[in-house]
Amino acid sequence: MTDQAVDAGGTTASEEGQGRRPAAESSATPDVAHAGEPQPAATKGQFLGRTRELKELRADIERAGLDTIAGRKAPRARVLLIAGRPGSGRTALAEELVRQVGDRYPDGVLRARLTEPDGTPVPTERTARDLLTALGLTAPAGADQDDLSERLREALATRRTLLLLDDAADAEQVDALLPENPDCLVVAVSGGPLTGIPDVRPCTLGGMDTKSALELLDRYTGSVRITVDPRAAEGLVEICGAQPAALVLAGAWLAHRPTSAVADLAKQLRTDGDEGPVLERVFRLTYAALPSAAARILRLLSLAPAGLVDPQTASALAGCSVGAARTALDDFTALGLVRAMESPLPQYEVPGVLLPLLRSLTGTEDRAAEIQLARARMLERTVRLLVSCRAITETDSSPAREKLAGMPRALRFPNPRAAADWLRIRQPALLAAARVAVADGELDTLARRLMAALVKALVAHVGTQAAAPELYGIHRLVLDVAERRNLPREKAAALLNLADLDARTGRTTDALARYRAALDAGRQANDPYASGRAMESVGGAHQELGDYDRAADWYGRALAQRLARDERADAARLHGRIATVHTYAGRYGEALLNWRSAVTGHRRTGDVAGLARALSEMARVQEYAGRPEESLVTCQEAVEWARRADDVRLQAALQLRLADTLDRLGDPTAAGLHRSTAERMLGDELPESASTREHDRNACEIRSASDKD
Repeated sequence: MTDQAVDAGGTTASEEGQGRRPAAESSATPDVAHAGEPQPAATKGQFLGRTRELKELRADIERAGLDTIAGRKAPRARVLLIAGRPGSGRTALAEELVRQVGDRYPDGVLRARLTEPDGTPVPTERTARDLLTALGLTAPAGADQDDLSERLREALATRRTLLLLDDAADAEQVDALLPENPDCLVVAVSGGPLTGIPDVRPCTLGGMDTKSALELLDRYTGSVRITVDPRAAEGLVEICGAQPAALVLAGAWLAHRPTSAVADLAKQLRTDGDEGPVLERVFRLTYAALPSAAARILRLLSLAPAGLVDPQTASALAGCSVGAARTALDDFTALGLVRAMESPLPQYEVPGVLLPLLRSLTGTEDRAAEIQLARARMLERTVRLLVSCRAITETDSSPAREKLAGMPRALRFPNPRAAADWLRIRQPALLAAARVAVADGELDTLARRLMAALVKALVAHVGTQAAAPELYGIHRLVLDVAERRNLPREKAAALLNLADLDARTGRTTDALARYRAALDAGRQANDPYASGRAMESVGGAHQELGDYDRAADWYGRALAQRLARDERADAARLHGRIATVHTYAGRYGEALLNWRSAVTGHRRTGDVAGLARALSEMARVQEYAGRPEESLVTCQEAVEWARRADDVRLQAALQLRLADTLDRLGDPTAAGLHRSTAERMLGDELPESASTREHDRNACEIRSASDKD
């Protein structure tokens, strides 16, 4: 559970937000009504108190470990544990320690949060991937926990890095991420001991010292109300257990009631002394004073994915205007109920220590149907923003322009850069929204729309390759919904997409299993496209594994379906794929038969570029088969078609192939002329003859993924 910490400005800093890096600068967002307003004054400051704990933690860094005492070199990074209950300021202490000692670690500080706001442990594979991304490294999409943990350890083995692991649920989470490098330092934050990790240096937090606690109250109330009744102030600190989270709410309550004395608040809390923990009592006082509309908005913030809120999310949850939601969020910030994040866009987070209280209120004061409606409004708003985010990149498309024009102004982005910035900054919340929607199980239609819109937006702004890890996770969620709802068509699509990503990252065996499952789902759905694509992809996987007989067989099955449906362009392409595997297997006669069929098919469909490439490959096979004269004629024809297709690189490659063939036929003069022609075509960019041939061969092969997906 997230707790709250205190900085010198008197604001609450939730543990989740402490580890979040500021996002890149953004020029505009759909909600710009308050973009120019300053943040609340209590959002900046210096760390307060915990002098003794900081001194002990710094001493623990220097103290010899058990391995050193035993005369052995430490095999892993040292682990400092900051343990405390939610609301004790444990993350703020960890951040202050990192600030003080961070310059000792030239390779920087890495931060990760290991528990979701609802208490669910974050999967280690997601954490490891995020840390690798922070290091500027990439990992294959769909890689498992062990692979990613090993990659992270390899990356940290040569770095001197400080790793802050916030809100660890158990020792296993921390152990999986520990660098095997004694030059690194790990600062772990948890609610209890990390049993099982050797030589952990624990620092257990209680309340703040009285002086620091009074100074915290002073920042909210002003010095007068503290100095005129110091005993009442000390009594309030004692009632609050000197816990920063409770003191922050108490200070904010007093700050909004300048005529109330500290003793008045202390008396109310004593009166309610038997009605739950002090944090809950102070929260109830603050909540009870809110107008009904604001109280409802606050309750519904408990539904925000990952506790991350922006005005659009709050507006959708409450069914109010974006401006009213922004005003409410700023008011909640001043009351210590939410925290404004450092971001170029207006963003807030709900402190995890308050989330159980908000959920309890939502469960008792809002009907189940109202809660479900709020979730549906939030998902619908998110879908529309994602559609707008993608549509802004298609400004040359009339349908896209019409779609944008039909949207409310608050949902439109002024330019693609603003949309890309919004997508990048809100990506953690968007991915969390997809996970929450799928886990909910009651809004699967909206969940499917959300995931489809998110995939399209990521591909439009980030690209398929760069967004592959996120896409892999989304497709797995789609698969979960499809299996739960028995949707074979969606299941087939998800399996195909997952298998494509597996194939691109070298997990061909896994890809093959998924392609076969997609084939079964496609047949169940009576979807000829999915089943045909699956059969072709099964063939591609067998080809990648070197099983050319099975590859030819599966390509043949896919070809039979294409021919039955009179899909001539796809049939011509499949003839080429069959010819390719026959060539790899050394069956040149069958390869030539299929290349001739491919040439005929491309000629009938008018695909000039495809015809040129097919003739080029046919000439190659004729050369392999020991028929150079036929290869020469075919290659010359291919040059003519490549010229018609305006494919200069293919023309140059074919000129080089002609030169090599003429050399073997004993005509070096003509071969030199063709090489000169190729050089004129490509100039200094011309690759070596062998590499050009290899490039040309690979460029003409069709991978297992269909271009239609």
